[in-house]
Amino acid sequence: MKKKVIFSGIQPTGNLHIGNYLGAVKNWVALQNSGEYDCYFAVVDYHSLTGDMKPQDRHDQIVRTAVELIAAGIDPEKSTLFIQSQVSAHAELAWIFNCITPMAELERMTQFKDKSARQEKNINVGLFTYPSLMSADILLYHGTHIPVGEDQIQHVELTRSTARWFNNKYGDYFTEPELMITETPRIKSLLEPIKKMSKSLGAGHVIELADSPEIIEKKLKKAVTASEGDASAPGVDNLLLLMKHFATEDQFALYTKAVADGTVRYGDLKSDLAEALANKFSSFREKREALLSNHDVIAEQLFAGAERAQATAQKTMDVVKEMIGLR
Repeated sequence: MKKKVIFSGIQPTGNLHIGNYLGAVKNWVALQNSGEYDCYFAVVDYHSLTGDMKPQDRHDQIVRTAVELIAAGIDPEKSTLFIQSQVSAHAELAWIFNCITPMAELERMTQFKDKSARQEKNINVGLFTYPSLMSADILLYHGTHIPVGEDQIQHVELTRSTARWFNNKYGDYFTEPELMITETPRIKSLLEPIKKMSKSLGAGHVIELADSPEIIEKKLKKAVTASEGDASAPGVDNLLLLMKHFATEDQFALYTKAVADGTVRYGDLKSDLAEALANKFSSFREKREALLSNHDVIAEQLFAGAERAQATAQKTMDVVKEMIGLR
């Protein structure tokens, strides 16, 4: 029986943090290890061009992102892990999709509005056509199931529409991928817990998977909690959510009860959470350092992944070009 196909990507815009891990990477590893899917995971560096980053920083971060995915459990032997720009068909198919996508559909995309507001001095065309490239990412490999959180539903729905627009104009070829809505924990900033945890807010707002135990402890000491008697504060909820996912069941139950009855000692909570996080990602840190010190190994794995991805992508492009009259 033919396996279902998973495609998902991550931008190389900073080191992985616990929000990325719980929101995406942990689920990717589970899907990979289930044996039910052909998994394609990409470091989507073309997408990162829509933001502001110096070339050398971008280059270094592409490598770090790939390394961290492997250290977090993505296995290049089980999944096709590659760098998006090493498969030129992504940009090629995106242009074809641009030519069948109504502008009005792209104008509806909330992420374009949100990102434009965040980078008012760099509202580029790439931000606007970003969803067409995302559609190409998925449909190149005939992705059947796309694991996404709620913030990406709109883009995957556009991918489904793109498949229909192409099929209606040129003939049936692309299958509309199914959404796999993952239950994504809403991890918040340590310092502004009404906002989503994000690298763009600053280093103190996130806990990176690569952070040392000392740095984790330091960051958590500064994490916003609540004034005395205010057990409903978002900062407290955020720390308890992290406890739920990274500490033991007994610790989570203990602190949940202590918060509820007003006897919680936030210093203890933060200390125990810091220890749990440091222990959880100790092997990640070791593997990350080993890979970063041996670029030949990571380069070989990524080139092999790009070759596998390229083979599939080229078959798709050969058919597409013939269908639209370019062959």
